[in-house]
Amino acid sequence: MMRAAVLTEVDAPFELREVPEPDGEGKVVVRVRAAGINFADVMIRRGVYPQMPELPAILGTEIAGELEDGTRVMAFSSGAGGYAELAAVEPAALVPLPEGASFLLTFLTAYIPLAKQVRLREGATVLVYAAAGGVGTAAIQVALALGAGRVVAAAGSTEKLGVCRELGAAEAYVYDEIPDDLQADVVVDPVGGELFASSLPRLRPLGALIAIGSAAGPWPPVDPRLLVGRNASVHGFYLGRLMRLDPGLVIPAVGEVLELWTRGAVKPLVGAEFPLDEIEQAHALVESRRSVGKVVLVP
Repeated sequence: MMRAAVLTEVDAPFELREVPEPDGEGKVVVRVRAAGINFADVMIRRGVYPQMPELPAILGTEIAGELEDGTRVMAFSSGAGGYAELAAVEPAALVPLPEGASFLLTFLTAYIPLAKQVRLREGATVLVYAAAGGVGTAAIQVALALGAGRVVAAAGSTEKLGVCRELGAAEAYVYDEIPDDLQADVVVDPVGGELFASSLPRLRPLGALIAIGSAAGPWPPVDPRLLVGRNASVHGFYLGRLMRLDPGLVIPAVGEVLELWTRGAVKPLVGAEFPLDEIEQAHALVESRRSVGKVVLVP
């Protein structure tokens, strides 16, 4: 048996339970040392995630921990299960974890679209939304490491702007104060909703909008005529599905991100850690949008 935080129904509190250990048949069992809380977890709890799991469920797709032989790994568990002492993951989803590194999967979510999907020209201007969050803090650093000349950060409150500047953003704004005339070559959008719609007119010719998340609501329809007329593009990125459909595309990127980390070009930002029995406080922090960097559960 093991301890786990179980979500029994939408809007319900998590229940700390003793549950059976995961079945490792065909998978690898990881002893979880830390589990990242993503906003998608909050959306599942509130019943608004587009692909709801069957409840009751153990949430948590992003973990770091150890194998039975002591090997340190990180993993993306497509079936969730990270809010527990043990989690079973597909072997292809395991990544060796160097000493001191943590939650580089967040960096993969920023790195792969910026390095593989869009043409990030030398000196480009990159606008990052939710810039103080896990993906946002990664995107600021990755964009600069890849040669962006100017990173502009946008966040939901003035309290978060200092962190964005410390990570290298040349400018930082709350959303309703982004200058009307700000133009970008690339927009990194983990927010969706109206911010997504307002980003298309900001793109320079050959610019690209990267849709990563929809924390603020569904993405509005995109009229292809607007893209053609502006010589612009929209890219979508979902790391979990990419790892399931073609892990061979992800593995080389892992090495590239770790190389950036090793030489100090990027550094994961863990903003808060909570023990498993404080999962309510951890989720409340993420849902309030007051969190900075990654919020982590330590089972």
